[in-house]
Amino acid sequence: MTELVHLDVAGGVATITLDSPHNKNALSQQLTGELLAHLAAADADDDARVIVIRSALDVFCSGADLSEATTVGMGVGAQRMVDVQRAIVANSKPVVARVTGPVRAGGIGIVAAADISVAGHSSTYALTEVRLGLAAATISLTVIPRLTDRAASLTFLTGDGFGGEEAARLGLVTQSVADEELDGALDAVLKSLLKGAPQGLRETKKLLNRELLADIDARGTELAELSAGLFGSPAAQEAMLAFLNRKKR
Repeated sequence: MTELVHLDVAGGVATITLDSPHNKNALSQQLTGELLAHLAAADADDDARVIVIRSALDVFCSGADLSEATTVGMGVGAQRMVDVQRAIVANSKPVVARVTGPVRAGGIGIVAAADISVAGHSSTYALTEVRLGLAAATISLTVIPRLTDRAASLTFLTGDGFGGEEAARLGLVTQSVADEELDGALDAVLKSLLKGAPQGLRETKKLLNRELLADIDARGTELAELSAGLFGSPAAQEAMLAFLNRKKR
């Protein structure tokens, strides 16, 4: 089976790369399983002091794997999405997302869960669940705390897309820069983080994420069940199949 997520550790940085071109880094059970394994490995590796999540493709993440959702269901997939966010939030190392290209639905949960997200201006975002008869249930755990109430209502209810600069203005990403400046901006963040002592970074991250982690633990299972139920509903199944059929034309 071809690996869909890669892990490389060098210079104190563990780089986790999403690389599933056949479905544009959709959050399949295989991809989320490998992502969880690499996050755990990086957490346990003393040579890794900072973690970067990035994409090998021109898209960061296309959201849920709709083909999987319409065949095997989302019982496992929805809980995996909660687990991925928790693994990022609870990780003892700072997690930085390097964001380029389209980010849709569940992929936005990864961006929001990261401690710091640096995005290119051309990156695009959309919480498209509402248009498929779904709700952004599991990722609401990390996305809503990043946004103002008004911004959450606008983005969750309309499903409209927005760009990198708007994502920074809304608080979804930490910083948005011109695409050609993205790697330089990422390097600057990593340089600063690597100046931190491991204990200092670990304990500071605990302080910052205490309430977020507690909320994930309190409501994660409930929201995963809600999400799985919505994915299995006749209305959502019909909408997802229609969407997949349009893509095939």
